[in-house]
Amino acid sequence: MKKTAKLKKNSFMQGAFIATFGIIISKILGMLYVIPFYSIIGDKGGALYGYAYNIYSIFLGISSAGIPLAISKIISEYNELGYYKAKNRAFVLGRKVLSLVGVVCFIFLFLFAEVFAKIIIKDVTGGNTIEDVTFVIRMISTAILVVPTLSIYRGYLQGHKFITPTSVSQVLEQLVRVTIIVAGSFLSLKVLNLDLTTTVGIAVFSATVGALVSYFYLFVKTKKNKEVIDKEILKVEEPKISDKVILKKIFYYAFPFIMIDIFKSLYNSIDVVMLVSVLVKGLGYTATDAEAIMSVISTWGLKINMIVISIATGIMISLIPNISAAFIKNDMEEVSKKINKSLQMLLYLVVPMTVGLSILAKPVWSIFYGTSTYGPSVYSFYVFVALFTTLFTCSMTTLQMMKEYKQLFKALICGFLTNCILNIPLLYAFHKMGLPAYFGSTLATILGYGVCSFMSLSFINKKYKVNYEDTIKKVMGILFATLVMAFTLLVLKLFVPFTLTGRLINILYVSLYAAVGASVYFVITIKNNLMYDIYEANILLKIKNKFIRR
Repeated sequence: MKKTAKLKKNSFMQGAFIATFGIIISKILGMLYVIPFYSIIGDKGGALYGYAYNIYSIFLGISSAGIPLAISKIISEYNELGYYKAKNRAFVLGRKVLSLVGVVCFIFLFLFAEVFAKIIIKDVTGGNTIEDVTFVIRMISTAILVVPTLSIYRGYLQGHKFITPTSVSQVLEQLVRVTIIVAGSFLSLKVLNLDLTTTVGIAVFSATVGALVSYFYLFVKTKKNKEVIDKEILKVEEPKISDKVILKKIFYYAFPFIMIDIFKSLYNSIDVVMLVSVLVKGLGYTATDAEAIMSVISTWGLKINMIVISIATGIMISLIPNISAAFIKNDMEEVSKKINKSLQMLLYLVVPMTVGLSILAKPVWSIFYGTSTYGPSVYSFYVFVALFTTLFTCSMTTLQMMKEYKQLFKALICGFLTNCILNIPLLYAFHKMGLPAYFGSTLATILGYGVCSFMSLSFINKKYKVNYEDTIKKVMGILFATLVMAFTLLVLKLFVPFTLTGRLINILYVSLYAAVGASVYFVITIKNNLMYDIYEANILLKIKNKFIRR
């Protein structure tokens, strides 16, 4: 009889690599599925999908965001101290509380789905109806019954340094979800000839099925490896720790992450609630055109932006333990160095990528989604949201590591209010200037993230004397190299314009422009030593010297 492979703990470096690899695979799957999915459901279906997901993500944030990290931290603490009974009670309590919260959130979202649909659609006609939106919200609400419990299992295993199964579960969840989205929507609309609303309902229900498969995978792994997980390493007299203390710990660790996740979702929800209504009733767009624009912001453009945002995710994985360790030691010089280095690394990669994607919006959009009336135009400016999202993520993560929760919430609220207050005025302002009105909505989002990031970094500068002088100098160098790159691409566009259509020819366009743009950018930043200053690239210098000697 074949023995089941026992779980093995991962070292810090192994864990970081496995977690990063899992994130990358999940992001790739999350980007690639949109190509066939868009061709199946189109702009109207994309808008409907976005309506459901944006409302769902708010409730998902309430029910589970930050919980894996909180449970992981508590399990890790108690395990290191040898408090094995408290550790297991934390797991059981977390599971019970999150299951209850999940059920409450599901019932609320299911029952009030029509209310949310009315808030989104209002009295706009000619596009998706209130009944359509109500149906897809109810379909996706079922995922909230599963995801909170799934997050507890992930946190439990991560707290024991079993990173591999949690990463596998993420990839498995995404794989199941993507398969159902693509195969299910194709069978529904193209084979069974069901309506678009039912098709999108099947697509959003994939979140529930993916979470269920991932949950059962972790449940089986945990059950089969109970002896390994519960193995007592330290023999200590365990103090009595009440359930109340454990629950307070879970809430204390998770609350900041929950708030950040909710506010991120609210940023997108502002556009969902305001944009279509203003474009149709105030600015004369048809419901079809308004929903096509909405689908870029809520669904399709967001997927391409993940290319940029995933870089920030990778940098944050490295940033969190480094800043946290330096801060605990009260080594503020090291904290300042790490914060500046993270900002520099982030901007060095993200700024040229954002500008490049903006210039290449038309062929990039065509590669993912084919021809579109509004897609390339909306995305050419919307891509800059990705840049400011990465700055937001970096600044918020830094405040969390420093446990400056009061300032974190203040910055979140101010950024959110900026977005809310400016959204409609900027829509009308851009329209009056003869520019696309929807640029106003995107600018409001950018300013919201910008205000939040600026407040956070300013606070860190004032309280902890973190000096950004070196980063500002390097940003000037990054901007100069990016401007030269952009100018080169615009000149290239005169000789090789985006005139031909077709996915293959657009891949060639993007490959050519990316090669030229990257070459110009890297040559400039290597010549002025900017790359080496930011990355302290001793390895790159060694490789360079090796090639020169050859």
